[in-house]
Amino acid sequence: MIRTGDSIPAVNITALTAGEQETLPASELFAGKKVVLFALPGAFTPTCSNTHLPGYVVKADEFRAKGVDMIACLSVNDSFVMRAWGQSQNAEALTLLADGGGALTQALGLGVDTADFGGLRSRRYAMIIEDGVVTALNVEEPKKFEVSDADSLLALL
Repeated sequence: MIRTGDSIPAVNITALTAGEQETLPASELFAGKKVVLFALPGAFTPTCSNTHLPGYVVKADEFRAKGVDMIACLSVNDSFVMRAWGQSQNAEALTLLADGGGALTQALGLGVDTADFGGLRSRRYAMIIEDGVVTALNVEEPKKFEVSDADSLLALL
């Protein structure tokens, strides 16, 4: 599993921002930026839709005021699902990362096999990345939502 001090791998990810879509290496996407990245098991799922993503949407200005250049949300969903979910959640201030095949999730060592429930999914976590290097990482225990929320990450900045 990725740790504090590690660099983000050069694995392709699809980034969706302001109606635009681009596939590029994650290491390139995060280079030269201060980023808050949070990941969750799936778009349109209860905790993810009701609490996790909305917390970052509501607090986006607070993150920007603390010098964050990008707030990114990653899920092992395709770009069509991520775009629809972002629109339904008014997440224009965030960069949504569609990790459809789970390549970045697996490269980070933060995947979980949920079998018939959905297959490969991401564990719930949040991290701070500065110029491509992880400076803080909060990984949730299974079925928990205590350390990857917006308030926990704001407290680390």
